[in-house]
Amino acid sequence: STQSTWDTHKMEAQFAAATALPDADAVSALLQIIETPNTESDSAKLKEQAISKLAAVYSRLGRAEDINALFHNLRPFFATIPKVRTATLVRTLIDCVSRVPDTVTLQTEMCRECIQWCKSENRMLLKQRMEARLAALYLQTQEYTRAIAILDELLREIKRLDDKAFLVEIQLLESRVYHALRNLPKARASLTSGRASANAIYVPPAMQAALDLHSGVLHAEEKDYKTAYSYFFEAFEAYNTLDDPLAVKCLKYMMMAKIMINKPEDISAIVSGKLALRYAGPDVEAMKAVANAYSKRSLALFEQARTQFQQEIERDVLIRNHLENLYETLMEHTLARLIEPFSRVQIAHVAHMIQMPLDIVEAKLSQMILDKRLNGILHQGVGDLIIFDDVDVDKTYEAALGTIANMGDVVDSLYDKSQRLSYN
Repeated sequence: STQSTWDTHKMEAQFAAATALPDADAVSALLQIIETPNTESDSAKLKEQAISKLAAVYSRLGRAEDINALFHNLRPFFATIPKVRTATLVRTLIDCVSRVPDTVTLQTEMCRECIQWCKSENRMLLKQRMEARLAALYLQTQEYTRAIAILDELLREIKRLDDKAFLVEIQLLESRVYHALRNLPKARASLTSGRASANAIYVPPAMQAALDLHSGVLHAEEKDYKTAYSYFFEAFEAYNTLDDPLAVKCLKYMMMAKIMINKPEDISAIVSGKLALRYAGPDVEAMKAVANAYSKRSLALFEQARTQFQQEIERDVLIRNHLENLYETLMEHTLARLIEPFSRVQIAHVAHMIQMPLDIVEAKLSQMILDKRLNGILHQGVGDLIIFDDVDVDKTYEAALGTIANMGDVVDSLYDKSQRLSYN
């Protein structure tokens, strides 16, 4: 016992010395602590701290493969500590790998191996957590079929266990996968189930913010931008309190919602608020440039904003899709306004007025004609657009048919009443 206590004190001194070293030098010192054969309770806890510290050091050094090797080498040690602490360490190791860029494939492999190990060791709770992590990685790599297959089985298991907190997490993840598949009804159903489960328990602020953010996304997909803005604002406040980088995304979505409901003038009030000032940067400037272009109804400024802030706009699928729709709508309105005075006009002249390439303008006019948003034809031979006057449809015939149908109903009703009276 005295020897074990001395070994523990020695390990504590080694750990304190290792934490003071630069990352490159700390690796060997931390490995020495981890490889110490002492398995006493206090020593085991010190080893766990050293493992977490070493994984963080490897992450900062970009040595993701070394974290994977550490994970394999620690399996005998995992058998000597409680399952809950093992689960915490495994998740810490994979979290550290996720901080290294371009390691999604490695994370996927680690999750698969961990799931197989959990099955062989009968560690069901850790297996379920790793399956949820794997499904999230499949969502990230756009392997949606695999993600759905895992989540379907996982949902059945979690519902049997009645773990409400984990159930909320899984249902939110399922909703995100269905949203990525553009299956909005199922995405909405999964989110509704998740919110119902969340109402029965205490939900941590981070999870509540995630629910609000995804609710806003689905409302935006349904063109209900006012409700979407409310959810984005709730999520923004929560992430701001947690100092989470997702606060910037929520702020961008808030600005997008204001633009989509034709209130770009509200953008300045949003970005000058006390909470939003700390997030000033390229992302916010990109949305301000779009709002300015939309308020001026200028396609040139809109295109300039998309070119100048291409990375900030294109990397977010939601913003890219909605701004693309907004650009198309703005282009239609601009074209309709420009060609209104003409009955026949050269397409090249329209392209010159709108300051856009001829082929794009011609394709857009053709689409408007096919969608019956423009009454006219394109004369391809001479490159003209011929616009027809809107003819008022004579509705007398339809009204007469309606009157005859109503009279028929009246006659049928009178006949039924006469039949009933004759029987009496």
